[in-house]
Amino acid sequence: MRAILKTSAERGATFTANAEHPKALPGMVVLEIGAASLCGTDRELYEWTPSAQAFNLDLPVVLGHEGAGTVVEVGSGVSNLKVGDRVALESHLACGQCFACRTSSAHTCEKTKILGTHFNGVFAEYTAVPAGICVPLPTGLSLESGALLEATGVAVHAIQRSNYAVAGGSVLVSGAGPVGLAAIYLSQHLGASHVVAVDPNPFRRAQAEKLGAVALDPSDNVVERCRELAGRRGGFDVAFECSGAPGTLDTLFEAVRREATVVTVGHPSRSSQIDVAAYINKKGITLRGIFGRRLWETWEQSLQLLDSGRVELDWLVTHRMRLDQVDEAIELLTGDACKVLLVPSLG
Repeated sequence: MRAILKTSAERGATFTANAEHPKALPGMVVLEIGAASLCGTDRELYEWTPSAQAFNLDLPVVLGHEGAGTVVEVGSGVSNLKVGDRVALESHLACGQCFACRTSSAHTCEKTKILGTHFNGVFAEYTAVPAGICVPLPTGLSLESGALLEATGVAVHAIQRSNYAVAGGSVLVSGAGPVGLAAIYLSQHLGASHVVAVDPNPFRRAQAEKLGAVALDPSDNVVERCRELAGRRGGFDVAFECSGAPGTLDTLFEAVRREATVVTVGHPSRSSQIDVAAYINKKGITLRGIFGRRLWETWEQSLQLLDSGRVELDWLVTHRMRLDQVDEAIELLTGDACKVLLVPSLG
């Protein structure tokens, strides 16, 4: 079986055509992967950055945590899935027993194991996963779109965490990668009055403009532009930090109004300093963070949006590549690309 593995605690990943074929152990299913999507975390794992090392990988492991596939084998004890079912995957496997899990906050479970990090992921022809993280796909939704649901769900969770401040509000998005673009797209659909996107990459700014956002380079006067658009409100209503780039929070704090909300999505590679007195106390800004999706509220809302026919995800895909092109795929993540898919059937 062809797969991409992280075999050692150093830079790189290994493509192999001789990986062991997975088996459906009790409580698990084997999937034939239709499409797997790369994200910034995959690049961090490939480069073996400090933020990647903080995930404490169980090596060796098949990489990849965003994917969708078809059930080809069902283990004992699984009653909710059958051969032929098409599913997307939630990448976080919560313990189900801790205080957070038992009080509707499983997305904060401290014992969470992550697909493609602590157990084999989706950068492979086949993978075996717990049945509990499988999400049946609506009829007519492609496996490629299914592979985008995990990342899109991050944007949905961020909007949920803002208490839906995007509805009728002015929205600032720092970082126009796939999650940032999904936040822009959803904010527009939910009735945002203004959306401003900030990204240094001209390709990504062009993508944001296609969605109807005002796209700015970080060197532009972002704060002044936001205050101009906000008028008498004094600043934007909500900001999403999706880049993980250092030094972005001060701009967001200055660009939003008093009593606004800032939601952090991207994972910075180093700690950030925050002027608590100026922004949290005196300006009254609410600072919130998210990790993954809210289980399972985010999935239910995402699927409902897709079922409505008003939202579709295929526009996120700019590249489709073979598993053995992983090096080129990783390189694209910092270039002129949005969502890069690894499609095992391409050969």
